[in-house]
Amino acid sequence: MQKRNDLAFVFPGQGAQYIGMAMDFVDKYAEVKQILLDFDRKHSTNLYEIMKDGPEELLKETRYTQPAILFHSIAAWEGFQHQIEIEPAFVAGHSLGEFTALVANRVLTLEDAMHLVHRRGEFMIKANEGNPFAMAAIMGLESDVVREICTEAQSAGIVVAANFNTPVQTVISGSQAGVELACEIAKAKGAKRALQLVVGGPFHSPMIAKAGQWLKEEMDLIDFKTAQIPVVSNVDAKPVTDPAQIKNNLTLQVTHSVLWVDCVKTMLATGVTTFVEFGPQKVLSGMIKNIDKAAIVLNIDKLEDIPAVIKEIKNVG
Repeated sequence: MQKRNDLAFVFPGQGAQYIGMAMDFVDKYAEVKQILLDFDRKHSTNLYEIMKDGPEELLKETRYTQPAILFHSIAAWEGFQHQIEIEPAFVAGHSLGEFTALVANRVLTLEDAMHLVHRRGEFMIKANEGNPFAMAAIMGLESDVVREICTEAQSAGIVVAANFNTPVQTVISGSQAGVELACEIAKAKGAKRALQLVVGGPFHSPMIAKAGQWLKEEMDLIDFKTAQIPVVSNVDAKPVTDPAQIKNNLTLQVTHSVLWVDCVKTMLATGVTTFVEFGPQKVLSGMIKNIDKAAIVLNIDKLEDIPAVIKEIKNVG
């Protein structure tokens, strides 16, 4: 196994899903399809059919979206590993993608990770208990300004900075009234856009604190192994290998901000120049380019993407 200190593997979060996702990998590898069928049997779901044929409304449901994206990402990663054996300096993921990263560094099995994110999705919806909520993407303002806006808008209700995606794109989350006021203030301060998102809950906010506790109890039933490749945590942007710390970070992540900009900067600072994104579409690839234009960003969404990515990795090596 070749170790590449200039390389990081990254994995997307919710929002990248599409009908037909991962089906080329499922058709190519019988063992990959069997994992999906086993998941459906264990959880009394029909994730395989939803991923294959929709409907889109169901695929967007958090309890299905999270295992679907995780599965697709790992199918792409395993397809890649079938053709080249290479070990990155770091793995990292955006929100649910952090669980995917833990499969790629052998902390979790694919089956355990899919189970956990399925339950995580259920917990994140249930924890809000029907309170009016919203999330919105604020574009064109620096992150410190968005933090100040959230503090100012707290007079209307809970609102926090949930995802720091790029230096000028931050997602906010919280109560409907709080988010709406924050969007108004953001526009007044010159935001290019303040776009409310279609989501199932106020993710990464204090409004779903119960979900973190429920997830912790679920994770305590699962075997987390020591990481051989450090995972860069969303909650503090620091590399970690200890399983107890990894679990604690995943618990905190439910209600804490996703520090994606800082995660990327951490990896860049140690000498990473090339990022390979595994999974549907190219969401993280775009974010990374907006964080550092000099970064080399590659993406494997489909089976056909693998040869070109391998060629590029060898070229930059």
